[in-house]
Amino acid sequence: MPVLHRRLRALIVSLLAASTVPALAADSPWQLRVGLSSIVADSDPGRITPGKITINSDTGPSLNLNYFFTPNLALDVLGGLPFKHTLKLDGSAVGRTRHLPPIVSLQWHLAPQAPVRPYLGLGVNYTYFFDEKLDDGSRLQLSDSWGIAGQIGVDLPLNERWQIGADVRYARIASDVKINGDKVGKVDIDPFVYSLTLAHRF
Repeated sequence: MPVLHRRLRALIVSLLAASTVPALAADSPWQLRVGLSSIVADSDPGRITPGKITINSDTGPSLNLNYFFTPNLALDVLGGLPFKHTLKLDGSAVGRTRHLPPIVSLQWHLAPQAPVRPYLGLGVNYTYFFDEKLDDGSRLQLSDSWGIAGQIGVDLPLNERWQIGADVRYARIASDVKINGDKVGKVDIDPFVYSLTLAHRF
């Protein structure tokens, strides 16, 4: 009987272990990143009547939500608070605008279990411009934009759930410019987006 009890006890322990280990070892597919992103516009975005227009850079908080289909393949959605840009005509500030540039990408994580975890991303961005203003009181309109987006990044794990990361994105953003309803030109903003992030895997 003692032998039977020991064997029964061992069987129960092994069954409990088998039922709990996968739950502890399995990673949730969801990951949340918070960070700081800097949007650096093309230094030569285009011309409008009557001169050359430039757009300054801006830095602000950003938020990423990732869903991992597999350890290597993930869907990434980038969002954040609106970014604000000053518009300059021939070097002089003439107005400002705000925009939201959400980007949806598929990411390929090359080495998801390594001490250094590089990844690549390819996707699409939609840029929504709002609160456009010109200092002289004229009505400014910037058309919304769809474009491709690319990404390269790296993560450094702190433990099983937390990691720090850095990435660079390129986004294709082209917008028609209207003043008082008349089209006066087009700007190709095409920014690079530099981000530092802290990620948590749920």
